[in-house]
Amino acid sequence: MTTTRRQLWVLALLTLVWGLNWPVLKLGVSGLPTDPRPYPPLFFRALSMLGGLPLLALALAALKVPLALPRAQWGPAVRLALPNMMFWHAVIILAVQHLSSGRAAILGYSMPIFVALLGWAMFGDRLGARQLLGVVAAGLGIGLLLANEFGKLAGAPLAAAAMLLAAAVWAYGTHRLRRAELGVPLLTLVFWMTAMTTVLMVVLTVLFERPQWRTPPPATAWAIAYNAVAVFAFAQAAWFYLARGMPPVASSISVMLIPVLGTFSGAFFLGEPLHWQDFAAIGLMVVALAAVLLPARAPVRVAEP
Repeated sequence: MTTTRRQLWVLALLTLVWGLNWPVLKLGVSGLPTDPRPYPPLFFRALSMLGGLPLLALALAALKVPLALPRAQWGPAVRLALPNMMFWHAVIILAVQHLSSGRAAILGYSMPIFVALLGWAMFGDRLGARQLLGVVAAGLGIGLLLANEFGKLAGAPLAAAAMLLAAAVWAYGTHRLRRAELGVPLLTLVFWMTAMTTVLMVVLTVLFERPQWRTPPPATAWAIAYNAVAVFAFAQAAWFYLARGMPPVASSISVMLIPVLGTFSGAFFLGEPLHWQDFAAIGLMVVALAAVLLPARAPVRVAEP
């Protein structure tokens, strides 16, 4: 596996956008201390996606990417959207209200562990020594970051379990995306998967949150705008680009700095406490990243006489 310079730039921007989004999500659905009324989470997500979808369409038009999805591709698109977007976005926006933003990010980004396990159990993948080192380092980092949170998580066991389930489903979707034979450009598929997820969010919020709808307060409005522009108009497409162009374990471990950034940005912006485990985990995440992203040494060839 080789990593291109473009992939590294996309990865850096993706890490920044998704890492900062965890405290943004928490702020958007939980409110400021001066106005701590929870905002309906599914309505928040629906508004974000309704704002991001036209921007994504404009990006496709600027790049001259066709928007049409042939009838034969609708079935595969739905099957990819379910594990990669629909389940993930519905679950995390509900669970993040009950967890700190940093710990929600950590639970959600346990995904690389599930990628490795599912790849071995379901798809016959074999892990090389460096990939195995990356998985172990990422797992230890997650364990350290959660070590002092078991008491808090015990107060919200369903939210914690839901985040882990969402991570496992996303891991399965990553494998399916990597192996899918696409009959359309990747960005076309991203647009229609986002559109399907938007429809799902709208239906869910109409069914379960209609009496709670209200005009977003300023903090929530900024969070909605951030998600529309940075997450759904850029980051979602960037992730699928990496997931298609890199092996599943490498692409998933390559985003392991996101929970670290989510933890520290949550501490900075929301005053969430930090512990020694947070700092120790940074070193382990760096090891995991280096194990899968640094180029392998080329074998030495001996010329035949």
